[in-house]
Amino acid sequence: MFGPLRRSTRVQVAGGIPTMSHFVLVTLHLFAAILFVGTVFFEVLILEGIRRPVGRDAMRTVETAIGRRARRLMPFVIAVLYGAGIAMAWQYRDALAHPFASSFATLLSIKILLALSVLAHFITAVTLGARGKLKSRHFRAIHMSVFCHVVLIVFLAKAMFYVSW
Repeated sequence: MFGPLRRSTRVQVAGGIPTMSHFVLVTLHLFAAILFVGTVFFEVLILEGIRRPVGRDAMRTVETAIGRRARRLMPFVIAVLYGAGIAMAWQYRDALAHPFASSFATLLSIKILLALSVLAHFITAVTLGARGKLKSRHFRAIHMSVFCHVVLIVFLAKAMFYVSW
């Protein structure tokens, strides 16, 4: 009825990471990216749109509640996102050693720089928030900047494999 059990062969990808491990890394990275980027999109596209109709006091309450939840959840999301990203980037270390040698290496390098900038934004927001100095204007500016960054990162994530020069 069933064929004999075979040991699955694991095809290696660049950098020696087995295919299944690469699949797990890509999947973890993708889910963490969806959560992080989705949160940023929600905060910029939805929350900013309700700021005036809701009013200053209600908006402050909403921002405080979202901030509290984000401070509990996002560190884990960021750890998975960046951990998986670093592990995947490791397989392209030869290309990254020469970032202008190919379009792929250039786009990946730009994506990594943008991701590092997003991390710096995140650390800045967490630090300001912990010190009680994260004002509404900081909140909006950081989120708008991160929004622009993640839009470019998502574009580059696909462009790396389809755009060449």
